[in-house]
Amino acid sequence: MRPRVSVITIGVENIEKSLHFYRDCLGFPTDGIVGEEFDHGAVAFFDLQPGLKLAIWNRKDIAHEAKVNAGSPSPTEFTLGHNVNNKAEVDDVMNKAKRAGAYITDPAHDTFWGGYSGHFQDPDGHLWEVVWNPEWDDVE
Repeated sequence: MRPRVSVITIGVENIEKSLHFYRDCLGFPTDGIVGEEFDHGAVAFFDLQPGLKLAIWNRKDIAHEAKVNAGSPSPTEFTLGHNVNNKAEVDDVMNKAKRAGAYITDPAHDTFWGGYSGHFQDPDGHLWEVVWNPEWDDVE
């Protein structure tokens, strides 16, 4: 298998609320919710970088599609990493997320490995890390 990820889909409880958080508060570009004419089909896609999209889809619809039980969500199943170019950008993104209603679990701080990062949870509890890594070249 050639490793290539083109869509990261996260399960949400309320697609309209999550759309508002990502589009209106964080500024992620999207055409909005599509597929509402289909049972279990309503989804929104956000353009990240070229070749990568973030999708939000109702948890119950993901469970239906994949034929699995929805189970209880856990914020520690995975994190979404948002890399930036400097400490000030980490602070800016963390502040924007907080103003948008995100729960700050770990305020931005210097890390043991020489970087700078913080963590927040979106309205559905998905864990995001906002990070500056001094070993990485500029990120776009």
